[in-house]
Amino acid sequence: MPYDDSVPPTRRARPLLAAALASLCLTVAGCGGGGGEDGTARSQPRPGSGADASVPASPSGPVSPSGPVSTPPGSTRPGTEPAKPPASEEPKPPRGPLTGRTVVIDPGHNPRNREHTREIGRQVDIGTGTKECDTTGTSTNGGYAEALFTLDVSHRLRDLLRARGAEVKLTYDNDRAFGPCVDERARIGNEAGADAVLSVHADGSAAGNRGFHVILPARVRSGAADTSKIVEHSADLGARIAGNFLRTTGTAPSNYIGGKTGLDTRGDLGGLNLSTVPKVFIECGNMRDPKDAALLTSGSWRQKAAQGMADGITSYLKG
Repeated sequence: MPYDDSVPPTRRARPLLAAALASLCLTVAGCGGGGGEDGTARSQPRPGSGADASVPASPSGPVSPSGPVSTPPGSTRPGTEPAKPPASEEPKPPRGPLTGRTVVIDPGHNPRNREHTREIGRQVDIGTGTKECDTTGTSTNGGYAEALFTLDVSHRLRDLLRARGAEVKLTYDNDRAFGPCVDERARIGNEAGADAVLSVHADGSAAGNRGFHVILPARVRSGAADTSKIVEHSADLGARIAGNFLRTTGTAPSNYIGGKTGLDTRGDLGGLNLSTVPKVFIECGNMRDPKDAALLTSGSWRQKAAQGMADGITSYLKG
């Protein structure tokens, strides 16, 4: 990767995010208002967090408390998409600025996880301990599942990156009954030798908690986990994604996690702990807040979200 290792990646990347934040605060209300810092946010209940720890799977029905999982305009239900050709028949991406680069996109959760509570509930090793194989994810109060959101945005992001010449792989693409488990999600990126991995999520916090944040890997060295070689590169990747996501969507950084920086560092997520290649998560918004939910269920906003992610990844890979 074309890096100047004499300058820490976080120092190089944060001016991009800081400039975007300053620009957005001129137009978005609430940038300077109250909100939880890291510790405060962790002490609050976070039902349906879009990362590894989410709404516990329930064998009794859909994730949403208000009825069947719904699909907003511009989305498709699991199993309704046309069959994909075998990998050998996938068209090669055109030449572009990302030719020769490999990006792995990890759509959070799986729409069918709620039908396989025993399987996704088994514990897997994440280096620092064990965690559930996967979770159901959260949903909007209207029943739009996080797992449907993540697949839709991941498809949009894949298309944008392929148009720029990147080889793009998804950890799953509506092609399995549940999962993958969080350790397998990390392994897929590792085995692909990915130049960058992005795990796409949406949060499930309390109403009034708004905005996006990007989760960076902490420095972890325990058991099967060793992030020492990816921490700085992942921080660079995450800051560039956050800055471009902010600029493209006009959505403010989280007012309840990350101290309004749009960045949060965690050492409890298997998908990050077990990665040996640069990887971050993005929580695109809070599905349980009505205003954020209105954005997350909008096809045009999801396209902007994918554009911001693609621009951030491109900025990182081009150096």
